[in-house]
Amino acid sequence: MKEQDKIPTSRGARTGRFIKTGAQIGGNYLKHYAKKLVNSEASDEDLHKANAQDIYGALSELKGSALKVAQMMSMDQGILPEAYTNQFSLAQYSAPPLSYPLVVRTFQKAFQKSPTDVFDTFSKSAISAASMGQVHRAELDGKLLAVKIQYPGVQDSLESDMRIVKPMAARLFQLNNSDIDHYLEEVAGRMKEECDYSLELKRSVEISKACAHISGLTFPTYYPELSSDRILTMDWMEGVHLKEFTESNPSYEVRQKVGQALWDFYDYQIHELKSLHADPHPGNFLIREDGTVGVIDFGCVKNLPEKFYHSFFKLTDAEILTNDQKLDDALLELEFYNESDDLELKEFISSTMREFLSLLGRPFMEEKFDFGDESYIKAVFELGQRFGKDSKIRKIGAGRGPADAIYLNRTYFGLYTLLNRLGVQVRTSRNK
Repeated sequence: MKEQDKIPTSRGARTGRFIKTGAQIGGNYLKHYAKKLVNSEASDEDLHKANAQDIYGALSELKGSALKVAQMMSMDQGILPEAYTNQFSLAQYSAPPLSYPLVVRTFQKAFQKSPTDVFDTFSKSAISAASMGQVHRAELDGKLLAVKIQYPGVQDSLESDMRIVKPMAARLFQLNNSDIDHYLEEVAGRMKEECDYSLELKRSVEISKACAHISGLTFPTYYPELSSDRILTMDWMEGVHLKEFTESNPSYEVRQKVGQALWDFYDYQIHELKSLHADPHPGNFLIREDGTVGVIDFGCVKNLPEKFYHSFFKLTDAEILTNDQKLDDALLELEFYNESDDLELKEFISSTMREFLSLLGRPFMEEKFDFGDESYIKAVFELGQRFGKDSKIRKIGAGRGPADAIYLNRTYFGLYTLLNRLGVQVRTSRNK
């Protein structure tokens, strides 16, 4: 894979790269419409592929939060055309890496040494590269290590990037562009934390230790003396990502073991720790042949405030679907509406949420749930698309509902998607 020798870091340079991409997309449309004049039945597939490649090309060159949004969008099957999700999924662990001289420069700033002065061996080429950093393999005293290195300028460009990705985030979370500021602060806060590898190290150690008892999971050991705010060193973990795992045709028993471990991992974090690994995309897990799952990235962690937690999970109580007063009380607590709203608006929000909860909350209301049921996942995506396009829902505005829910909802959405790809039924009841 071609390596990058530099990353645009100034606001002007990063904005200019997007302007260039806009011109490329304009050219793609001209070619598409010219083709339509010759053949009126020509499909939009080639247009989507060309646009997806150009947009991803710009984002992968910019890296950082701009590429992170593309990575998040790759999990949203059914929202974007397939060409976009396929292209954006490369941001999970196959983004274009930085060249070795830039890696050396990062080490010199952190340790005043080059990588080969710190480790016995160090791979000059990245083993994997994602939105915020890339991973190299190293060895020290006979121990294999994974060394994650943050891209230069990622933290410094966060503020300007959020302005650039604001329209993309509006699409991602299906919000009006003018209303998205309600949630943008929450998104920016999580991304800012992802830039702090010292914080990630602390959280990685804490959550790994707290979840070590969960069957089917394995975690690396972390090395503070070989880490900094831009470099994170941990044990090298063997295994493959979800796509490669499913393509190897594993048995249902092994797939089910993986799925149950993932569900139990998130269930414990959310309900016991009230602090969770909030980025469940396939690039953050390594699966072994025996079905054990390695968790390798705690960059994005969401802490759940106690009051929000209790209010939010009232919505997963089966009785709430048939008890109007309980639903009204919960929606009022979560600020989906307030006392000054008229009765018609309250009834619309209430009926919309009841439909949403009856579908999305179904796994919480059953002893076991089959995430491999394609009709269920299809219904989830179709509901999201319908709600996203509903003019009445969009007119209500994004200022309703808690910003704390945005990453919790996306975590569940990502988890549902992973379990669907595994095609498994898992125990979801908390009475285990």
